[in-house]
Amino acid sequence: MTNKIDSIIFDLDGTLWDAAETVAKAWGAARKKVNFDIQEITPEKVRSIAGTQHNLIFDKLFPQLNQAQRQELMEVSGKEEMAHIRQHGGNLYEGLEETLAYLHDKYKLFIVSNCQDGYIEAFLEKHELGNYFGDFECSGRTGDSKDLNLKAIVERNNLQAPVYVGDTPGDLEASQKAGVPFIHAGYGYRDVDEYEHRLERISDLTTLF
Repeated sequence: MTNKIDSIIFDLDGTLWDAAETVAKAWGAARKKVNFDIQEITPEKVRSIAGTQHNLIFDKLFPQLNQAQRQELMEVSGKEEMAHIRQHGGNLYEGLEETLAYLHDKYKLFIVSNCQDGYIEAFLEKHELGNYFGDFECSGRTGDSKDLNLKAIVERNNLQAPVYVGDTPGDLEASQKAGVPFIHAGYGYRDVDEYEHRLERISDLTTLF
């Protein structure tokens, strides 16, 4: 496998960083800006929904709200999340930049996430990692599922033998649908029972590849 791949596509939350604390604070700010009640969103809750397509989070977490309230909450929370991420960033997994620097010399690197539009850019800008990645895509921009966004990255960059690194069952499912081998970020948010390889830390990629 290591001799065949030409590119590595990464999930973001639970794979490259943990921004749950920052996102939870953003939700706390959003609660104060709407005139209806919503439950507190903790860092643990943020991690539990990571990987869910962004626009579907609101139906899942807030079934008691009507459609207009969900739309308002999506807009308010989205603005707060972007503001908090741009200001505070998240916790990069140990050894991330050194690992990216090593891989960048050998493979093309990309990001595909189910986040809102602008979230990947904020991650790259806040932590000055943009030079490592050739392209990225998210459901917040396209409205598509992760498997379709994976396929889009593969097609527009003419990738012949990519792998996808992610941490959730949803990442595995997207990989399978897209026909891309899956590597499990075992240090991330959730367990997965099928994978080509399992990482105990992000830096394991430097010995795997």
